[in-house]
Amino acid sequence: MVDSREENVTWLTQEAYDRLKAEFEYLSGPGRVDIAKKIEAAREEGDLKENGGYHAAKEEQGKMEGRILQLRQLLDQARVGEAPRAEGVVGPGMTVTIRFDGDDDEVTFLLASREESGAPIDVYSPRSPLGAAINGKKIGERATYTLPNGRQNTVEILEAVPYIGN
Repeated sequence: MVDSREENVTWLTQEAYDRLKAEFEYLSGPGRVDIAKKIEAAREEGDLKENGGYHAAKEEQGKMEGRILQLRQLLDQARVGEAPRAEGVVGPGMTVTIRFDGDDDEVTFLLASREESGAPIDVYSPRSPLGAAINGKKIGERATYTLPNGRQNTVEILEAVPYIGN
């Protein structure tokens, strides 16, 4: 039986984890205080129906609260370090090279959390349709996934090696 919690794990480097944790701590502490002050100052300006500053501050507060929830969930599910991986098998933390059916061009990317966007190559999420389809596949295998427009696309795995950074 597969541990369902393992499927939701997001592997992060220590640097990414620290950056996200600092953002969470700022937004859920001083950030909330700052936005509350903005809302209060705008409220004191009078009629709230036509008070653009008040509505802008409330919208900013809503976006900030959404980001706080997103960060809390991400940090709760995060593991620092490298995902277990085997060379030649696609998984998070691997540099993957694929070829789309009917195309001679090869595409290379890092399969990792979008929060690792500081990587010098394109990053595809393991939860994306392509990422989910190729996860666990071996070199030479093919994977088919559904595009947002409903069409199917097939790729061949050409290479899967651990990502070693810059």
